[in-house]
This record gives sequence, structure tokens and C-alpha cells, in this order.
Amino acid sequence: MNSKNQLVQPDRGQDATPIHIVNQDSFGNWMKSLAAGQKATLAAQKFEGNGYQTAIVPDGDKWFAVGGVANPDELSSWCLAKLAETLPAGTYRLATGSPGPAVFGWQTAQYRFTRYHDDPDSTGPRILLTRDVKAIDAVVAEAQATMKVADLVNTPAEDMGPAAIEAECEALAKKHKAKLSVVKGDQLEREYPMVYAVGRAASREHAPRLLHLTWGDEKHPVLVLVGKGVCFDSGGLDIKGASGMALMKKDMGGAAHVIALAGLIMEAGLKVRLHMIVPAVENAIAGNSFRPGDVLQSRKGLTVEIGNTDAEGRLILGDALTRASEEKPDLIIDFATLTGAARVALGPDLPALMARRDATAEALIAAGKAHDDETWRLPLPAAYLEYLKSDIADTNNAASNGFAGASVAGLFLDKFVGENIDWAHFDTFAWRPVAKPGRPKGGAALGLRAAWHMLCERYG
Repeated sequence: MNSKNQLVQPDRGQDATPIHIVNQDSFGNWMKSLAAGQKATLAAQKFEGNGYQTAIVPDGDKWFAVGGVANPDELSSWCLAKLAETLPAGTYRLATGSPGPAVFGWQTAQYRFTRYHDDPDSTGPRILLTRDVKAIDAVVAEAQATMKVADLVNTPAEDMGPAAIEAECEALAKKHKAKLSVVKGDQLEREYPMVYAVGRAASREHAPRLLHLTWGDEKHPVLVLVGKGVCFDSGGLDIKGASGMALMKKDMGGAAHVIALAGLIMEAGLKVRLHMIVPAVENAIAGNSFRPGDVLQSRKGLTVEIGNTDAEGRLILGDALTRASEEKPDLIIDFATLTGAARVALGPDLPALMARRDATAEALIAAGKAHDDETWRLPLPAAYLEYLKSDIADTNNAASNGFAGASVAGLFLDKFVGENIDWAHFDTFAWRPVAKPGRPKGGAALGLRAAWHMLCERYG
């Protein structure tokens, strides 16, 4: 991950290569100001002002860059991202105007995951200058949080097991003078029985635990973030196939999101009493694995029949959401890589959002649209609760049919959230299967910016 403030710096008139921004409509008029040789250079590079096109043009003994965007007057987060990916290392500024929101994508475009090898294509940083100095710290923090999610999700399970998640939370607590409590072993079995049951088959090095970070003035509204921390999901005894298991290092993507989001909240000093709860487990297979047909106790007291051991994320979240509700919060937000059904419905780029209150859902959706992090609301229809009926327990953890899988999972979680509590649930993929400008392939923060900006509006 790139170091803070390396890629965006205040514009104090230092030497920098200019970047011209055009689109198809403005390209013709802009070309009239160029010399014949410069026009020929653009033609040779087949530059026509289309979105994400880039070119380099000689200008005496120097040169300038040009990028195609949809609208030069309304830059999005991604308008400069292709330039940040392709230009030589150096310092740049827009020839006219301000980069605005495009500063975000300028940074994320240069993200590389280099824990295990150096980037073979690295040519050094591309630095963007901006006169909007007051906005730099906030947009750098937001990009760093996004890249933090990517780093955590991209790290393989052997190096990002429950103990490593705990270490991340310890570092976060130390940085912001927060308090971290850790529950594991016999205490976990007593207090969070579903978290314990899901994780008990893992090796001692990857033993399950419940991580609870607290920060902020107790007089402020209570905000609880809950993140699914399944560090690897074999499926349990309902074992996944090889293709289904290949990306399961990312099943702790919910935990990655709330760790990054909690960091943003504490760094900004948001006026909340923050609780961050992460149940961290590995859903492994051993002689003591929980089984299909078992009935588990829960922290809330509900009994849960196991219809599918591969629906484990909702089990650990059930105990965590119960604990979150005990704080009598103003708002609970959870993030989880919960269902394949959400991906079938919405694809990899749109997190599924479920919420009890329309106003909360609308605020999250609006914040996502405003900050290039769109989400899509799915319902929590009470009629589908019948899919979770059990003959021998209070509820089943999985439906026997394939209908409305994401919503049914949300309905299961809803059982463990206290009455009349404002609650929003993100079913996020936390992964980008194909790279796009500013959005590298691999671990991805999807829903993070929507939640962050909504919280800023609500508590800022």
C-alpha cells in the first residue's frame, strides 16, 4: 500500500507536467490550439477524446499529457485513474480547473499488493498537485482506507487468520487510543456459542475469537460496526468444490471493511461512541466440526438448526449482532461477504443493501451515488421467514429452496438484531474480478465509501 501523502500534494507552483482533460465534444476545438506536429502525434496514438484514452504530446523541449473523460466539467472518482496508471513517474497538475473527486482514483489506480513480491511494472509514483489543500487529508485517508481493505482481503488465509485479524485490531486500537477486548476459548464457547461452533475445528493457530473495539465519548450516539471475519471458508462438512473454495481468503472481507471504516471514523474524530465487533473464525473441517442437522445455541437464546454448514457467516454474525444490540445503539451497520445469491442478483460491483428503515437505506444509497460507490437495496420480506422454519429448533440457518437467498440471509440476521434498532446490512463481494481504471483486480472496498459519507452526514 502506498504511503500517506505520497501521491497527492499541495500545488505551490512547483514544476509539474500539465494534464489536459477533454471529451469527444470539446476535442475538436481544443485541437485547434495545437501545432501540426502535435496533432499528428495525437493521431498516431489514435487519441479521439474517448473516455479513459490517454496520450503524451511533445511541447518544445517538454511534453504534456491529455486524457479523455465523459465530462471535463464534472469529474468522477475515476476520470484521472487511467492517466495515473499509464503516465511515467513524475509530478502532474491539471492544465485548467481542479481535480476534485478524481484525486481519489488517482491514488487507488496506483495501488499494488506487494507483500510477497515487488511490483515488476513499478516505475515510481505519479504525484498529483491540487490547490484544494484543505481537502487533501480527507481524500488521502479515504483512499488509504480503501487500499487497506484491499491489502487485508488480498492476503492469503495462512497469513490473515483470526490471530492476524486480532493483530490488525490491536494496531488500530493502539493508533487511536481505543480499547480492544478479545474473547476466546471457554469464554467464547459460553458467551458466543455460534462463533465458537463455527471456528472450533480450526487449528490452535487459527482458533476462533470475538474482537470488540470501543472508542469515543460515552455521551455520544452509539454506532456499532459488525464485520464478518471468516478468514477461510472450506464450507465445513458441506464442503465447497475447488472452484468455490479458490477465493475464500476473501471471506473476511466484511471484517476488512469495518476495520477500515473504524479507522476513518476515529481519525476524523466523528462524534460517536464507536463499537467495532468482529467475530474471527476459520470454517475448517476436522473431527469436531459442527454438522448438518446439529442444533446450536446462540447468545440471544434462539436455537438454530444447521441446514447447511456453508451458511456459517450468518451464524457468527448472529452472535455478534446480538452483542451489538446490547449497547442500545443509535445505528448498527454490518458488512459481510454473505451470499452468492447477492452476486447472482447484482453482479460483483454492486453490494446488496438491506435496511430496516427507509430513511437509512436512502441515505446510504444517496451517499454511494454521490461518491462513486453505488449500492442496491434488496428487501427483507417477512413472507419469506417461512423458508427458515425448523421442526426441532427456533430457526434453521438455511432455506431448503433457492429463492431470494440474499434476502433470506438478511432475514436470519434480522432475528438477532434488537427490536426497534436502526440496522443496515451490506452483502458485499469484497473482490473485483476484472480491473477497471482506479479499481485494480483483487480485494475491493465495495460499500465502504457509501457508509463513510452517510456517517459523516449523520454524525459529522
